[in-house]
Amino acid sequence: MKNKPKILISACLLGENCKYNGGNNTDAIPAEALDKLEQIYELIAVCPECMGGLTTPREPAEICTNGRVITKFSGRDVTDEFISGAQICADVARENGCKIAVLKERSPSCGSGWIYDGSFTGRLVSGDGITAAVLKKLGVRVVGESALLELNLEKEAQNGRVDKC
Repeated sequence: MKNKPKILISACLLGENCKYNGGNNTDAIPAEALDKLEQIYELIAVCPECMGGLTTPREPAEICTNGRVITKFSGRDVTDEFISGAQICADVARENGCKIAVLKERSPSCGSGWIYDGSFTGRLVSGDGITAAVLKKLGVRVVGESALLELNLEKEAQNGRVDKC
């Protein structure tokens, strides 16, 4: 396919060591799913937290019930950094015509549908991370890495649009 459609993807899923603990999440995507994705799409790696000015490594953070993003140990409010990173990702999506984003599940930035509840106990609640919510408002389809094998990527790329599951 000549001019491949572009999609956003969490940089940590591609092996960039931008995860809060300095690691990555390459083990979250089966190699065959990533290979298929790269054959069909041009992948644009993003890390909203780094793009928003947070360092790696950094304290874990979660979205609290008041909507603020707070770090686990120091209780620092990093909401502004998360919002800034989300806005940068939205700009990147617009500039590149991205209709899909494959983002890290459960993350306070990238989680779609389920995120940690702000108690730092591993409990999940229904909701979206800051970046996922901003992208969805733009009309970008946000999927987590576990949904990759379920997508009909070729059909979506050929149609130039994204159908809802």
